[in-house]
Amino acid sequence: MSIEVKQRKIILDLAVSLDGFIEGKNGEIDWCIMDSEMGFTDFLHQIDTILYGRKSYELWGQYTPETEVAETESELWELVHSKQKYVFSRTQKGTDDKVIFINDQILEEINTLKNTPGKDIWLYGGASLITTFIKLGLVDEFRLSVHPVVLGEGKPLFMDIQERVNLKLVNTKSFSSGVVQLIYHLNRD
Repeated sequence: MSIEVKQRKIILDLAVSLDGFIEGKNGEIDWCIMDSEMGFTDFLHQIDTILYGRKSYELWGQYTPETEVAETESELWELVHSKQKYVFSRTQKGTDDKVIFINDQILEEINTLKNTPGKDIWLYGGASLITTFIKLGLVDEFRLSVHPVVLGEGKPLFMDIQERVNLKLVNTKSFSSGVVQLIYHLNRD
């Protein structure tokens, strides 16, 4: 009798403006609303691995909040930094105690990771890494928190997607802040 190991999911969890941007034109994210009602800490307990592009890792993968922040924000960052981190980069190589760099063979590396026992995996971004994962069919769940703001310009969530990606809505939640969370699964049928 064989024991079947449940394959880990790749979850794209992002804040997005109503007009589809993940950053403002100057990289700003000050429009993102964080409140406990949205359950981000619960999400962080659901995962044990975070996937970053090089630029996103440099900006946020090692981020430490200032000492004058709320205890909840400090705890959130401690949770983030407790996860195994993989960084996709064409230039940085190797591994250290904080991160594993992946330079090529993304499909093979991710399929190996998905079949390794553990919790789900958060695809953090950036935009070009998200595009690569979508094109390769590696995103299992899209968790998009649509914020009540129209930015007008910035970095779009979806770039250079040339083929249709069919999704199945599995859940919606609206919060008193005006954020609406949409959860879709990749429709593999």
